[in-house]
Amino acid sequence: MERDIYQHLAEWKRSHRRKPLVLNGARQVGKTYALRHFGKNAYESVVYLNFEKDERLASYFEGSLDPKELIRLIMIHAAIDIEPEKTLIIFDEVQECPRALNSLKYFCEEASNYHIAAAGSLLGVKTAGERGFPVGKVNFLHLSPLTFFEFLTALGQGRTRQLLEEYSSFEPLPSAIHDKLIQLLKVYFFVGGMPEAVVEYVKTENMDAVRDIQLEILNAYEKDFAKHAPPHEIMKITTVWREVHRQLAKENKKFIFSAIRKSARARDYEDAIQWLLDAGLIHKSCRVEAPKFPLSAYAESNIFKLFLFDIGLLGAQSHLSAKVTIEGDQLFTEFKGALTENFVAQELTANDKSALYYWMSEGTAEVDFLIEEDHAIYPLEVKAGASQKKKSLLVYNQKYQPSKLVRATTMNLKHDGSIYNYPLYMASNLFNKR
Repeated sequence: MERDIYQHLAEWKRSHRRKPLVLNGARQVGKTYALRHFGKNAYESVVYLNFEKDERLASYFEGSLDPKELIRLIMIHAAIDIEPEKTLIIFDEVQECPRALNSLKYFCEEASNYHIAAAGSLLGVKTAGERGFPVGKVNFLHLSPLTFFEFLTALGQGRTRQLLEEYSSFEPLPSAIHDKLIQLLKVYFFVGGMPEAVVEYVKTENMDAVRDIQLEILNAYEKDFAKHAPPHEIMKITTVWREVHRQLAKENKKFIFSAIRKSARARDYEDAIQWLLDAGLIHKSCRVEAPKFPLSAYAESNIFKLFLFDIGLLGAQSHLSAKVTIEGDQLFTEFKGALTENFVAQELTANDKSALYYWMSEGTAEVDFLIEEDHAIYPLEVKAGASQKKKSLLVYNQKYQPSKLVRATTMNLKHDGSIYNYPLYMASNLFNKR
């Protein structure tokens, strides 16, 4: 399955400032496959070490972390000659061996001609605050579930994707193409971007089989909680994880702790939420007091929304029926637009918007996302279906007069004064060349 990550891996290989690479992301988003596939096609040989499956590997890093000594031991273990520039060495599930992770510092400083890529599903969890992490000595890449554009590529719709990426006009797309993309977006809302689910859909188009895979993934994550989380936090992590879709189904999607139980307080669940964030399983969007630079300085850390990292898994948690994908626009309005807003959060995060923010005016108006772009802050309102209501944007405009007001709906491209309407399927490139 061709993915955008391969372009980034190729750039890393070519870079004259290349450092060891750390590829992170949630479990089962395809990190191992991506590295092994890239190694097979871009190098003469690959050495693959999995620290979770083979606990003996950690013994090689108990003594000296001298790169030459480590290379000698790895060659003996793998029975493969390792050649600088020609062999890709993969440290998989590297969070299980902190000294292997720390060794990347010495490869950077003393043996940068060796190409090493490390991956880990729980790197953020296992290394949060840990001493000895090779800060500044590694290149980072994050792998998310497939975006909608990547999904188009997986479906053999590469030309359609290219059209969207290169489309620089604000003229509406031909209605036949627009309608086709809306239908494909409905499919993506159900299937999501987890590689195994996407492969199953491409092979069979069997929604029930896709849902079975999604439920297996959800079950595997909860097993991860029990295996890797601090024992006293397991129940809280599981509770928050199961609560996200319920809270998104509310009219006011702000995460409310008393909805978990009446006596629940934010401080009781701070660590659980942070664990899920570090694991890459949720996204957090904080409310801001005022849309000023930088948004992070005006964020209210105690008032926020939580989104799942994959829209397909959100639908699986919510027991969304497969038939909804083919019945009008019901899919976009299910759960009061929760799927639609989660989709945009997921697309923004996958496209270098690592922090999410929203704005609310004393309970009378709410703008779903604020986007920092080109030294400006743009309000982005997400509407389920083809709604033309724009009260919140107009309230925001009256207070702050931005140069552009942005909406994402199921309507075609439309420009009306300062209001720019984008179809939801363009969420990946809202500001591309326009």
